[in-house]
Amino acid sequence: MEAYCLQIFWAGLIAFALFMYVVLDGYDLGVGILFGMARDDHDRATMLKAIEPFWDGNEVWLILVGAGLFAAFPMVYAIFLPAFYLPVALMLIGLIFRGVSIEFRYHSNQMRWLWDWGFFVGSLIVSFVQGTAIGRMVEGLPVADGQYAGGAFDWLTPFSLLCGLGLVLGYSLLGAAWLILRTDGDIHDWLYCRIRWLLISVLTILAGVSVLILLMNERVMARWFGHVYLFTFPVFTLLASVGLWIGIPKKRDWFPYVMAVGVFIGAYLSLTASFWPYMIPYSVSIADAAAPVQTLSFLFYGAGVVVFPIVLLYTAFIYWKLRGKV
Repeated sequence: MEAYCLQIFWAGLIAFALFMYVVLDGYDLGVGILFGMARDDHDRATMLKAIEPFWDGNEVWLILVGAGLFAAFPMVYAIFLPAFYLPVALMLIGLIFRGVSIEFRYHSNQMRWLWDWGFFVGSLIVSFVQGTAIGRMVEGLPVADGQYAGGAFDWLTPFSLLCGLGLVLGYSLLGAAWLILRTDGDIHDWLYCRIRWLLISVLTILAGVSVLILLMNERVMARWFGHVYLFTFPVFTLLASVGLWIGIPKKRDWFPYVMAVGVFIGAYLSLTASFWPYMIPYSVSIADAAAPVQTLSFLFYGAGVVVFPIVLLYTAFIYWKLRGKV
């Protein structure tokens, strides 16, 4: 197989794995954020039951993204990690707190409040630092001779902080839609009353971020207005948002999550279209970052043909087997 085909294959596979992580672990991170707003312990227990069979399996997709970058695009991995040492460390701490809190709250009565806060704060931190990292990547990282050339706190910018807030709200939207799908009773009705406000907040920040990206980068603006067909992606986002809005009164419980995922699909494709074929805008392209063709070919038959399909199949099986209300 030619080097270009292998590079595109692995870039697409990692992009797919990243999207799977966002829409799957995104909803359970969103549940963790909403967990801090729950009215009583019964609601908190119901929220946890809605994600318990899935949350740790969802994080497998993040491992696949990291391992895929390390193996197939080592330059991107080598630039990304020094640029985001602190956010990555905070994310790992947050993920640890989430896992520990889920287990410990069932074995503690007097200290249950601590583990509940640990689950909420851990989810909030993970969501926020992921958003800031995305925002800083969009702004572009200083790269010299294939290495990160910036400081340890360059990831903290007004734009990246806005993206962090946007992802917190976006994950909350996914979490609310997932809980509507998986629960009934009072918490189900409580979330139906709030999902529209979450949608408005997400769309407001998404619109603001989109305008800022166009204003900050002339190359992005030239690409969008030079290829008008790209506007099908934000239009798709808008249609999914309208579908979610008008579908809420009908209370078909599967519909909000499907439409919320549609919002993320449109936003994700819009972001990808803005910078393709760059993996670090506009510094490192797919071809620049790719491993040697022998490595990509070896990985194609090992991870690409075997590991990723198996993960996808068992993920689909688990979700089908454990479908329904909790």
